[in-house]
Amino acid sequence: MKNVNEIVLYENLREITDPSHSCLVVWDVQNGLVDRIFNKQEFIARLKHFVDLLRGRMPVVYTLITPLPKGFASSWYYYSMMKRFGVDDIHKLPPFMAPGSQESMIPAEVEPQPNDIVLKKSSASIFLGTNFEFMLRNRSITTILFTGIATEIGIESSARDASNRGFYPVVVSDCVSSPDKEGHERSLKSMGKLFIVENSDAILTSFSKPL
Repeated sequence: MKNVNEIVLYENLREITDPSHSCLVVWDVQNGLVDRIFNKQEFIARLKHFVDLLRGRMPVVYTLITPLPKGFASSWYYYSMMKRFGVDDIHKLPPFMAPGSQESMIPAEVEPQPNDIVLKKSSASIFLGTNFEFMLRNRSITTILFTGIATEIGIESSARDASNRGFYPVVVSDCVSSPDKEGHERSLKSMGKLFIVENSDAILTSFSKPL
């Protein structure tokens, strides 16, 4: 760790992910997405292990896809959703992540605990339309560990936004997934050139090393 013109510069994974200045994000792990990913059982097992070991050491923030009220979504939202579901009319769109629906629920194996934070959001970035950044600044958090679904959409979008805001983005490679395996793998490769992409074992092992 170095101090450069009064700015702390971390030099290795242990320093970057130190729990005293880190936050764990569990992105959109909801039944409607979990049921569609290519490695459901492995993903849930890995995520549960990782979250259980970090809970209590750093804040854990879950995000929930929460659609905007009817009539307040953008034209682009409707266009993209019609393309996604293969329909040619807004009125043919199926309900998506309606609050209280089974698909919107977080699987019991990885559900939030009382001290975790559940953040409702309606975009593919954790920073857009939420108080997430204010919360992190208030806690002097500089590192965000990203887990969840989908790698090439919300994870990558949020990691890019985190980087642009001066946070250290850490993508936990075996705790992110997607319905699109090829898209998932492309995204990890791309993000590996820009951010910190490490598997959960490497991150957990780094905690045993002295600062």
